[in-house]
Amino acid sequence: MTKRLPLLVAAVWLAPTVARAQPPSASAPGYVQSATASPGGRPSGAYTYEADGRRDPFLGLLGGAEPRGVLKRGEGPAAYAVGEISVRGVMQSRGLLVAMVQGPDKRTYIVHVGDKLADGVVKSVTPQGLVIVQDITDPLSVQKQREVRKLLRSLEDSKE
Repeated sequence: MTKRLPLLVAAVWLAPTVARAQPPSASAPGYVQSATASPGGRPSGAYTYEADGRRDPFLGLLGGAEPRGVLKRGEGPAAYAVGEISVRGVMQSRGLLVAMVQGPDKRTYIVHVGDKLADGVVKSVTPQGLVIVQDITDPLSVQKQREVRKLLRSLEDSKE
């Protein structure tokens, strides 16, 4: 009897959890079960949301505004954040220094002074690397920008 008691207590304790884990019923407002059949001929059981004048619970409360943490991504070096790139070389072109940076996809790009990144702008190119002015998106930070130095020969590269 004592061995069965903990099993019975666990079954009673988990019963409400199992009941809540079931998908919403067909009578729940906003949820419609799709009538598409799977290859086996049975309904797929997927649910879709129909607003019927109600607010969509999967969108933000601010309406059409973008979330703050989302970066607008461009193409080339503008697609990468400051932390995602590494400096692979510095060279002189037409009397100015330019840098070769590598993104996380192992593609190499040429950046000049003034080129934009996803969260910053290249301030200067030095023989040692890049100086980037990075935008800080932390709403609690007093500082809105900071200078980040990406060196040609960093500690990360020497460990490899």
